[in-house]
Amino acid sequence: MTDKFVEFKEADEPLPEHQHLWRLYGAGIENLGDDGGPGDALVPSYGPDELLVRHDATGLCFSDIKIISLGEEHPRIYRKMAEDPVILGHEIAMTVVGVGDNLKKQYHVGDRFTIQADINVGGVGYAYGYEIQGGLSQYNVIDQRILNGDDGNYLIPVQPTTGYAESALTEPWACVTAAYELTYRTQIRPGGVCWIIGTQADPNREYTLSAGFEPASHPARLLLTDVPDYLTDSLRARAADMGVEVVDINDPALIAAGSVDDIILLGADKALIETVSPAMAHFGIVALVMTEPLAEPVNVDIGRVHYNRWVYVGSTSPEVLDAYTDTPVRSSLKPGGRAWFVGAGGAMGRMHVQRAIQKADGPSVILCTDVSDLRLNDVEISFGAEAREKGIEFICLNPMNKEAYAAGMAPLRAEGFDDIIVLAPIPPVIADAVKWLAPEGVMNIFAGVARGVTAPIALSDTYLRDTRVIGHSASTIDDLRLMLHQAESGELSPNRSVAALGSLSAAKDGLVAVRDQVYPGKVVIYPQIKDFPLTAVPDLKDVLPSVYALLKDGREWTNEAEAEFLRLMLP
Repeated sequence: MTDKFVEFKEADEPLPEHQHLWRLYGAGIENLGDDGGPGDALVPSYGPDELLVRHDATGLCFSDIKIISLGEEHPRIYRKMAEDPVILGHEIAMTVVGVGDNLKKQYHVGDRFTIQADINVGGVGYAYGYEIQGGLSQYNVIDQRILNGDDGNYLIPVQPTTGYAESALTEPWACVTAAYELTYRTQIRPGGVCWIIGTQADPNREYTLSAGFEPASHPARLLLTDVPDYLTDSLRARAADMGVEVVDINDPALIAAGSVDDIILLGADKALIETVSPAMAHFGIVALVMTEPLAEPVNVDIGRVHYNRWVYVGSTSPEVLDAYTDTPVRSSLKPGGRAWFVGAGGAMGRMHVQRAIQKADGPSVILCTDVSDLRLNDVEISFGAEAREKGIEFICLNPMNKEAYAAGMAPLRAEGFDDIIVLAPIPPVIADAVKWLAPEGVMNIFAGVARGVTAPIALSDTYLRDTRVIGHSASTIDDLRLMLHQAESGELSPNRSVAALGSLSAAKDGLVAVRDQVYPGKVVIYPQIKDFPLTAVPDLKDVLPSVYALLKDGREWTNEAEAEFLRLMLP
């Protein structure tokens, strides 16, 4: 008797002429599919410099929901979707089933890959599951945009023993691990645009700029607004020697948005900070050089903190460089610290919590909050005992249960949190949570809100308590390679994130479930299997008992369970 799973892995069976896929024709879930289901298409032909791949497993992501919600308004969609629909799916495990003549020395049928979906060619984005057909299809062509893009080859090889869901979910996991590897400048950007504003400078202080403005390292352009004469004279003299352009700016409102790399404020109030902040470029820094607390919180564009990597730093020292170097921006969790995961019950939140527990130098206290008792209870069941066995104080609280939440948070207020990871893109939640940062604490806004969305932040804390607010959630090829290595070495297990699964026909139900946060974890679609409805992993007990028997603790997906599932469900 043949083993369907073994044959599937070998991938040398005759290819079908047709495939099924989900087409998205515009904004709205009603525009997903053909007559409410997956449509039919030819299995594509491939050229001498291309590969044909089979999609084996596809994770569904909230980013897919953003495309469904926005349609052609999504910044990564550049076409008329009614005429050229989008095929979603960027968290993918794939197998090569066809090799172009010019690639036969490099690739073979049966080779397995995952993909770094954020593909760029000539500076233009062609993300997989956005501009390039994604994983909610059975087959696709891998062309030179993917094999030879701006960052090289976007395919990441996968070992034969790695699970399909396991490799597909390394993409969202890479975003999680990358969030703790963010780096920020500790000096004025060399060759950039620096703007120094002294409108509210303290006349009793003597400001200095000892580094970052010398022949070895200096901006290309210096903008000055009301800077004290002694500092202006010094900077102009040094600029003349280095050929740096110096421009006097009389009206800060005239500076173009996104045009300045460093904004240095020698004293400021709320209005001034809010006026000049939009001038920050990608990776821009505002350095607050001041001693007195601000009278009120500043409305910070948290969307651009997340997407444009803006950051506010500060120091009470009159030396400008100290704002950059006294407390460099930290993105890794503080070893032995106190970490709070806001929105911990969602799929990405669970990954953050799991990583924090499994890290060798992780926090000593982990607080998980979520507005769903169902999801929060599952976090406790999944991770509570494991955390406590490692000596971690593990706390789960629902802010909707006001009395219990207040009682649980009260003993935590005095020390505050070294790390606050925000997984709920809700400005009032962010504004409240940031108040709990301990000295030198870091808030990482992982869940992105739209650019232009603000939250009131006490920026005085950046120079009086050395706190930082950072954010990002994308990953690079290197991040994905690292995460795949961690998965294949057993350091981290993406399988623990699998909450529900189904066939390609169940993808629409899966996307609705992601939108409505039905499951405490990830939904995985297997495009090659027979019709199988969306099913929670624990519910396999009644549906496929032989698969259920191979789960870990009756709830966690395993490679062994997946192999049995495919043996039963492959056509």
